[in-house]
Amino acid sequence: MMRTPNMYRRMALLLGAVTAATVVSGCGSSGDGKTVTINIGYQSKTINTVTAGTLLRDRGTFETKLAELGKAKGITYKVEWKDFAAGPPLTAQMLAGQVDIGSMGDAPILVNGSKTRDHEDVRTELISVTGYNLHGSLNQIVVPLNSPAATLPDLRGKVVSTSIGSAAHGMLSTGLSSAGLALDDVKLLGQDPAVGASALQGDQVSALAQFVPWPQKLIFDGKARLLYDGGTAGIPTFHAVVANKRFDTANPDIVNAFLAAQRETADYINHNPLKAAERVADITGIPAEVVYLYNGPNGMVSFDSTIKPQLVDALTKLLPFLKGLGALADLDINEFVNDKYVRALYGSDYDAQRSSTTAPSPLTGTDSVCGGAVNNPATASEVWFKGEETTRVARTPTCLLRLVGTHGGEARSAYVPDTASGTRIFAATATWVSDPAAGPDERLRPFAVKADAQTYATGHAGSAVLDYQAALIAR
Repeated sequence: MMRTPNMYRRMALLLGAVTAATVVSGCGSSGDGKTVTINIGYQSKTINTVTAGTLLRDRGTFETKLAELGKAKGITYKVEWKDFAAGPPLTAQMLAGQVDIGSMGDAPILVNGSKTRDHEDVRTELISVTGYNLHGSLNQIVVPLNSPAATLPDLRGKVVSTSIGSAAHGMLSTGLSSAGLALDDVKLLGQDPAVGASALQGDQVSALAQFVPWPQKLIFDGKARLLYDGGTAGIPTFHAVVANKRFDTANPDIVNAFLAAQRETADYINHNPLKAAERVADITGIPAEVVYLYNGPNGMVSFDSTIKPQLVDALTKLLPFLKGLGALADLDINEFVNDKYVRALYGSDYDAQRSSTTAPSPLTGTDSVCGGAVNNPATASEVWFKGEETTRVARTPTCLLRLVGTHGGEARSAYVPDTASGTRIFAATATWVSDPAAGPDERLRPFAVKADAQTYATGHAGSAVLDYQAALIAR
């Protein structure tokens, strides 16, 4: 059944909604007084939260810190990990007093804060960030490969799948507005990401507006192409950690241990991105090549626990959209966001780290084909050849094509920055433009969206639009 505007507004009211009765939680307590159980909620397949969930759990860093803490106190700590498909059911469990600490995306976080606000036992606060993208490229719109749609206006009257009340839903609204359309101009279908992905592949919907990693997984699998990048709007998107305020006030040592373990996990990803991507892939079943697109050097996700002003500002911009849907009541953002614990973790370095937006895992090295240092994030490119345990780098996308063409081995995956936005994309699914006026090492330019490539070619005399195989030949 098709969702009408009024229907999806009513659906939004259900996001995170559970019985509002006051619940006395058993979290952080036990029957014998010597065992303390901490309930952690996470989303295993949301790879933007792996530092507070999937990889953190796998590495056992939190448990190790709790064991040290417990030894000093004569207490045994037990961690219960609870996996959720999305933020709303996690919020429901936090409202029920069954989760002490959880991680989710920015829109569900706002719903979480609003829904728990009036219940002192389960009231939450945002205490750290897992990963972010300052442009908003973690939310994207994809269409089937054979879709005639070239731009957002082509979706007028079409069925679009999204998660109602999510940041991807907000991105869809913003994108349509910038194109002169409104949400009512499309037929919105509220679906979970996995369901929406299947619907797109089954030609049941014309487009999918979703968050990390679903759009790029479909692209990598050869099932879809990018129609719109959320980074076009320039509105930051991120995932973060929320905690039961009563729990963290009563157990600051546990919260400090969790955030310290989260920071160490982020450091591990930033220093060992390929190994981390392979491990996350092993656990989640998401292709390692897709995980590495997001979590690798110069990836879509920057892993940094600090709560940056740009991210708080993004919450204030997202709040009216969610209120308009009826998904939440008002929320005092400044009261909800509490950087006390993460500030203590970083100490005197906190303000400098919070102000920094430099990629914590930059792509660097030496170009073996074109020569010279790889140090410009606007052009730095990378290829992962089959059978090799490390990747190879190139100064520019053109140099990467030469590297792939001369190597002789099959590329497992290659990554280049989109010419228009700088967002990391798959080289093999990009639309390329040959610009004869550009320098010899910059002549071939990749674009994530075909319409952007055509616009560039039209504005640069003599340019030609190419697919990946043609670009390899033209290198």
